Amino acid sequence: MKKTLATLLLLGAATLPALAQESAGRSRQSLMEGIISTLVFGVIGIILATIGFKVFDLAIKSDIEKEIFENKNIAAAILAGSVVLGISLIVALTIHS
Repeated sequence: MKKTLATLLLLGAATLPALAQESAGRSRQSLMEGIISTLVFGVIGIILATIGFKVFDLAIKSDIEKEIFENKNIAAAILAGSVVLGISLIVALTIHS
């Protein structure tokens, strides 16, 4: 475990100068464009993940929210979390490409 952490820290330290040099040439305008695009894509991703979860909820023909909150069903909560993570991964990769 300690070896893995040390390797990750070493790799991170090796890439920091390259990242700093790359970002030195950028202007504030490109920073603002990056922030705005991050916010826009974040909102789009959240909306698509919510829609995907609702479609899944309709597809299983069961009220998964009731199972989780009223019946305290842990298996349903794990299933819902897995669905949200899977949909979010698909949305993120689609937006990134």
